[in-house]
Amino acid sequence: MSNTKKALKYFAKYLKNYWKGVTVVVVLSLVSTLSQVLGPLFLGNAVQELTKAVSKVASRSHDLSSFYQSLGSMVSVYAAGIVASFIAWMVMSKFTANATNDMRENLFAKFQRMLIRYFDTHQDGKLLSLFNSDLDNIFNALNNAIFEIISQGALLIGTIIMMFIVNPVMAWFTIATTPFILIISLVIMKKARIYLDKQQDKISDLNGYVNEQINGEKVIITNGLQKESVQNFKKYNNDVRSAMFKGQFYSGMLFPLLQGISLLNLAIVIGGGAWLIVSGQVSGAVGLGLIVAFVEYSQTYFQPLTQLTSIYSMTQLALTGARRLATVEEQDEEDTVPNGKVLQGIEKGVKLENVHFGYNADKEILHGVSIDVDKGKSVAVVGPTGSGKTTIMNLINRFYDVNSGKVTFDGVDVRDITLESLRNNVGIVLQDSVLFTGTVEENIKYGKPTASREEVIAAAKEANIHDFIMTLPEGYDTQVSEENSVFSTGQKQLISIARTILTDPEFLILDEATSNVDTVTESKIQKAMDAVIAGRTSFVIAHRLKTILNSDKIVVLKDGNVIEEGNHDELIKKRGFYYGLYTNQMAFE
Repeated sequence: MSNTKKALKYFAKYLKNYWKGVTVVVVLSLVSTLSQVLGPLFLGNAVQELTKAVSKVASRSHDLSSFYQSLGSMVSVYAAGIVASFIAWMVMSKFTANATNDMRENLFAKFQRMLIRYFDTHQDGKLLSLFNSDLDNIFNALNNAIFEIISQGALLIGTIIMMFIVNPVMAWFTIATTPFILIISLVIMKKARIYLDKQQDKISDLNGYVNEQINGEKVIITNGLQKESVQNFKKYNNDVRSAMFKGQFYSGMLFPLLQGISLLNLAIVIGGGAWLIVSGQVSGAVGLGLIVAFVEYSQTYFQPLTQLTSIYSMTQLALTGARRLATVEEQDEEDTVPNGKVLQGIEKGVKLENVHFGYNADKEILHGVSIDVDKGKSVAVVGPTGSGKTTIMNLINRFYDVNSGKVTFDGVDVRDITLESLRNNVGIVLQDSVLFTGTVEENIKYGKPTASREEVIAAAKEANIHDFIMTLPEGYDTQVSEENSVFSTGQKQLISIARTILTDPEFLILDEATSNVDTVTESKIQKAMDAVIAGRTSFVIAHRLKTILNSDKIVVLKDGNVIEEGNHDELIKKRGFYYGLYTNQMAFE
């Protein structure tokens, strides 16, 4: 499917819900068109009657009733056209705002159903540009360009039909320059479309870079890389400027060209009318009326062409935005396994059985990994960076699916378990905790919105964060956000642990929860972790080995392979790879 067809299909999908409004706009546009094509006819008749009346002034036998009748008809149809256009514009504004709102809501909802892989491979700034740049372009086009396309398109067709009804010869004079216009327009629009498409892609790249730099601003300042950051920004910005200039240059070129051609066409129309009078094909009064009428028709004929070309860039940007949004809607979604087994707790345990996996087809990360996590037991996974520890977490919770082998809960493959019940039974404390805009209480009960204040407090106490919360001006009602937080990195982690405690998951995954904190905070987090792990089936990804000394089993990963397995004492006695990791780390503690 071509990009244009994809974009038009996207528009049709959302506008079909407002077919009544579209119908009203089309009908009123036809009324407005009718007024504009009848107006010049009545104007020509008025001039013709006035000319006849003036020629009879000397004999005192002139009658102006026909003149006033034609003049009144012209005023009436133009007034009707104005009213119809105004009502059509109001209706259009209403349903285009609603349609754009639907697009925005569906895009956000789509994000919530998409695979984690999509977010791992696309910059945040590029995703945000879909919501602002692309949807803004679509709204502007729907609110302005679509109405113009309907009304001006109807006006163009109506004008051509009326001209040939009134006088075919003069009609041919009026449209004489059309082939020339079409050739120029097609060439210019083809060029403009290329650069307008590129403009949106470059804006997306720029947004991605800006978002990346803002998120890494502390690193940039710390390393004194502000000048380099600005220089790189200039490269992205120049790409946007270049594409934007070329796109606007080519699309904007059409308007002045058509304005100039319309003046040439006006001269052709007047010359053609004069030729009809001189050659005796029409009388003087009739010919003068024809010239006046077709001067108006010439302007009316070029008005749609000029208007449509003037909004070409707006329309093309909207088509580009629609194409980009349609591409997102085509992305794969998580398999919710609606007819799968509903997981209602864990009876035996969780297993990875001969798991092979790679994020890319040409690079495997895990090479036949098998791990058993028995019910009520705590299993820690340790190993060098890049050994595949976090990858295992991604597979257990079905952020990704294995290439071969399987992950099972009580012997049932996770791909055969309903996704909702799987996620309800698995709790994760990530390495980087996140706070959402709202109160402290709302952040803790994010995974269980129905929790009472008493439940929230109990979870906070178990996570060793209650005392600090009570020192805040408004306690649990204190407003926080990721950007404006009263919590340190370690305290955010404790909030995250409290959030997990509140959901009371059957299976818990702790992903290097203490890797980014000081030793004092680490001690608090460790106590909170011990409390939440106690008696619960858990999987701990560890960086600091002293946090997993009491784990029931430790699995050592290296280069995507399980190389050692056992509890802390057993692995120390083996004096193998784990022993080296532990002794080296303890030497620096």
